[in-house]
Amino acid sequence: MKSKLRSVGVHKPLASPVVLEAGKTLPELPSETQVPFSPYRVFTRNEWAALRADTPMTLRPDELDVLSGIIEELSVDEVVEIYLPLSRLLNLYVAAAQKLHSVSSQFLGHKDVRVPFVIGVAGSVAVGKSTTARVLKALLARWPDHPRVDLITTDGFLYPNAELQRLGIMDRKGFPESFDTGRLLNFLADIKSGVARVEAPVYSHFHYDILPGQKAVFEMPDILIVEGLNVLQPAILPKGGDATPFVSDFIDFSIYIDADPAVIEHWYVTRFMRLRNTAFRDPGAYFHQYAAMAPDEAHRRALSLWRSINLRNLEEHISPTRQRARLILRKGESHQVESVALRKL
Repeated sequence: MKSKLRSVGVHKPLASPVVLEAGKTLPELPSETQVPFSPYRVFTRNEWAALRADTPMTLRPDELDVLSGIIEELSVDEVVEIYLPLSRLLNLYVAAAQKLHSVSSQFLGHKDVRVPFVIGVAGSVAVGKSTTARVLKALLARWPDHPRVDLITTDGFLYPNAELQRLGIMDRKGFPESFDTGRLLNFLADIKSGVARVEAPVYSHFHYDILPGQKAVFEMPDILIVEGLNVLQPAILPKGGDATPFVSDFIDFSIYIDADPAVIEHWYVTRFMRLRNTAFRDPGAYFHQYAAMAPDEAHRRALSLWRSINLRNLEEHISPTRQRARLILRKGESHQVESVALRKL
């Protein structure tokens, strides 16, 4: 399935205004009537790479090995052509946000306290969100104006497995209702309010659960990267129009990692099978049961998990938020970004 994103101009003149006689209603517009522009400007890989300008390469080859994913080997070309231009753009956004905050503080007569610039990274399970977030963290920390960059995943705000089982939604882990959204909102509110020390729960993929008693501590970073499945999802708006904050209210710049669902399925199964031969072999691992399965049986189980849980979550909750992102990175089968869409509206 090809990306539907296009950077287009006006293809045909707008229709003349329709004058109605009294008592008559406006006829339904034909199905082919569409808004004649896209809110995004789309760049090919080469066009985007040219926007790097003179941004230096600050990562060593051995660092790329550490930043790579389980099945996604990060190349020098990917960093140079995709992530260096993106880090340059983000650096400009951070500087502009700091100036705006300073002006607002001056107007309000407040002490000018810098607050973190929050970047949201969204997308499906197995699409490469974690790799993107790690690379951006490493690159942005090398810019002189914001050396302190932290990263948090929203997995830490999942309800513990015991609570998911009590609620009867263990098979919907990762769906919006499986997160303690109130706790996540309070965390982000403290971060954006400039609270000196903010704590967050810690999630273990090895144990597939929240680690009781463990906390991650954030002490006023210059930039905070928030990576998660549903960081762009809007809340259900109240009928009365009361203020209802949701996660994306606290995000200054949002990125969506996109790929064809069939491609993501292949990545998910490939990752599952690789983990089956590595991490799952540890008796303490939550998914240790899959290590003893025959390869064909394990493959079928991986497909079942993807199609019954993760694909449903992608189709129902995650991909509908794609158009809310400031920037969309569209990947091909090789994990390389093939096009970049930057919101212009």
